[in-house]
Amino acid sequence: MVRASTVLATIVGDAPLTRADAVSRVWDYIRDNALQDPNDKRQIIADDTLAQVFGTDRTSMFEIARHLNAHLR
Repeated sequence: MVRASTVLATIVGDAPLTRADAVSRVWDYIRDNALQDPNDKRQIIADDTLAQVFGTDRTSMFEIARHLNAHLR
């Protein structure tokens, strides 16, 4: 079990969770807020909250776990 940073906790919550649960909740957030590029679903267009987690305004779906590592302890 890991804990999310303050920034990531705004998306996944404050309770301890597994890394897989964190990735799943981020994907739920992405789908709920329609943040996938409509022309290339592999690309995520981050809103202000997600941009703070990713450190960029656009990323590949394959890089999500790498970006989350910095926010899980």
